Amino acid sequence: MLLTDADPGIRSGSVRAFAPPADLLPGLLADPATRAAAVAHAVPTPELAADPDSDVREAVAAHPDLPPGLRDLLAGDQDFFVRNAIAARSDIPPAVREQVVATLEPDSPLASGCWRSVAAPTRVPQPHRPRRISHGNRQSPCSLRPGCKDELLASSCLRLDGQGR
Repeated sequence: MLLTDADPGIRSGSVRAFAPPADLLPGLLADPATRAAAVAHAVPTPELAADPDSDVREAVAAHPDLPPGLRDLLAGDQDFFVRNAIAARSDIPPAVREQVVATLEPDSPLASGCWRSVAAPTRVPQPHRPRRISHGNRQSPCSLRPGCKDELLASSCLRLDGQGR
């Protein structure tokens, strides 16, 4: 019922929290409000990897079943967050990772908090699983910077080690 709610925020949150039934997946992929979240439940395709929405391409880049051909295609994506998601994958060849890291522009204000995360990659959590990293007694959406409240930045930052460094 939540996956078909009239409110786009409810639909989007629901597809992130629950695996949709197969009969609802095409509609969720067609809906701009749920498309990026629904990618986690779909088979990555060239059409999804070429989507004009960078959130969709980032979700494809983080998909655990991403084929090598699409991975290599997304490694050259124009969007920083898509490239960061590719560089953080554990299955990326070291030479490709180095090429992608070189494009992350570590001196830019946006990249300064994230670019180092690819040096010690970890498995990227599936986008449909809610995740919050605990830092002491407070919750922070950003796994890289304790106390960070920037949800956009947190969506692509990865924990470097157990202490968040």
